[in-house]
Amino acid sequence: MLSKKKGPAKPTGPTTMERSRDWRGPAILSFGFRPFFLFGALYAAGLIAVWVPWFLGLVSLPTDWPPVAWHAHELLFGYVPAIVAGFLMTAVPNWTGRLPVVGWPLAALFAAWLAGRLGMAVSAELGPLATALATLLFPAALAAVFGREIVAGRNHRNLKVLGVLAALIAAQSLFHWEVERYGHSAYGARLAVATTVTLIMLVGGRIIPSFTGNWLKKQGAARLPAPFSLYDRLATGLAVLALAGWVLRDGMGFDARLAGLPLLAAGVAQAVRLARWLPHRTLGEPLVLVLHGAYAFVPAGFLLAGWAALAGGPAQDAAALHAWTAGAVGGMTLAVMTRATLGHTGRPLAASWPTIVIYAAVGVAAVARIVLALAPQETMRLMPLAGGAWIVAFLGFAVVYGRMLATARKA
Repeated sequence: MLSKKKGPAKPTGPTTMERSRDWRGPAILSFGFRPFFLFGALYAAGLIAVWVPWFLGLVSLPTDWPPVAWHAHELLFGYVPAIVAGFLMTAVPNWTGRLPVVGWPLAALFAAWLAGRLGMAVSAELGPLATALATLLFPAALAAVFGREIVAGRNHRNLKVLGVLAALIAAQSLFHWEVERYGHSAYGARLAVATTVTLIMLVGGRIIPSFTGNWLKKQGAARLPAPFSLYDRLATGLAVLALAGWVLRDGMGFDARLAGLPLLAAGVAQAVRLARWLPHRTLGEPLVLVLHGAYAFVPAGFLLAGWAALAGGPAQDAAALHAWTAGAVGGMTLAVMTRATLGHTGRPLAASWPTIVIYAAVGVAAVARIVLALAPQETMRLMPLAGGAWIVAFLGFAVVYGRMLATARKA
């Protein structure tokens, strides 16, 4: 006899929003998305503002990390985990029926994230081991918190979230080891990118058709996005296998060309997946359109990576990397941050003209960075353009949404 499937534990005390409202300290500590979205965006802008002139040889920093390695680490293991934390701290209470982490426990988690950023800033003084421990403190604490919540809430189907966090921790540990030994990271960086792209495919595959369908229903549309189905599972499975080949290429006896066809096939499959969500029907709603635009960089990255493996080289591989990071990661995180901030602070779900500028800026940054990878002779023109547009996007988010994040929710 089959046992009944256990659902999330039902809360016996205050609800999520009541717990948030009961906090009497600073409003920014009343919900997890508030500090991590705000300071994550500020850090994303700040790290590029520092890195571009550093990369161009205009300034130098007191660190023993090479500029490219520092830049990759802080984007993948500084910015990305902050936004993942903000998203999960908003979503997990809804998944599990348990209370959110607010107040001083939230402040302690934020302090752990900040310690990692400070550790990287003074890595020359700390040394490799202390720097690695400082930066790994936050993802380890995050995994412990979410693991407790998911297990206590009996929400076992979302244990895959812990798998993503574990993969990021493994990638970060490998990254530090590679930099210490070789001066750069290959496998650690690629594993982090592959994990983050997988997370985008999983989350995007749920929220994009859902938000698109909701908007189209309001417009009275008869045709709606294809619901999550076997096709999505197969397309995502193919993509994960292709990413595994991409991570392992050029090493351990793996012929890089063997990764090419799976990458191209995954790119086509993900492009078809996106088309099934009817992106062309969302031109009238920027909050939804930006999700489709950001996701379009996922198949673009696969196609560029396949090109690099079969017939290209470092330029095409760098273009793929930045399609996934500047394009998919940058665009998708901004899309989620803007929408979640509006919804969870009591504002209407509508994109103001500054929000549209933010979306356009991150798109310009991504396209400029991809073109730069393919045309390195234009570095002195395209690098400042890409960096400047990225700063406009993320500093713009902090300016436009900072007050919403730092003040109490509208009634």
